[in-house]
Amino acid sequence: MKRLFVLNRRDFILTAAAFGSAGTSAVAQAQAAVPRQPVILVLGDSLSAEYGLKRGEGWVPLLEKRLAAQKIPATVVNASISGDTSSGGRARFASLLAQHKPSHVVVELGANDALRGLPLQNTEENLLQITKAAQAAGAKVLIVGIQVPPNYGGDYTRRFEAVFGKVAGATKAALVPFLLKGVADAPDALALFQADRIHPTAAAQPQLLDNVWPELRKLLAAK
Repeated sequence: MKRLFVLNRRDFILTAAAFGSAGTSAVAQAQAAVPRQPVILVLGDSLSAEYGLKRGEGWVPLLEKRLAAQKIPATVVNASISGDTSSGGRARFASLLAQHKPSHVVVELGANDALRGLPLQNTEENLLQITKAAQAAGAKVLIVGIQVPPNYGGDYTRRFEAVFGKVAGATKAALVPFLLKGVADAPDALALFQADRIHPTAAAQPQLLDNVWPELRKLLAAK
């Protein structure tokens, strides 16, 4: 009887172990089958970092509210830093990818490159590498373009504006041609900018979101 008990006990242990393994596998498969909630990483500069605004007034926090209002489950990570350049964004992007594992990346960089007179080929290369790194990690990318005033010279203005389209075309990323459309070219444009005439006011932020939203919504809906 003692020997039979030992054998039965062993069989029970093996069966329980097998059941536990199968149960764990089933749970893992069930978890894998549940779609991961989108994580939207915004990599930008002061135009996205609420420079001169109260917390919650910028277009990125407004994006969070719109997602909630439309019952779109998504997490928004605002990794924007005032004064950042495309090279700065590129330098910190790998760690942001590893930390947040975004499903979508909104790249809003380049304005400070122009303000500092940095070479346009550098800006283009930085945006290109950021986009490729995001795509290699499985994220969908939306590039947000910016324009500079005509006092920079017609040639520079045109070449700078073209950078964003070139990067989007080369990587098949989505593109918003001009973040400040409807603001910088509005009849009452001065009223929509802070005293520095560079950063939009709180009143202008819904328009910035409206410029970004259509393309971002398409990416969120895409399978």
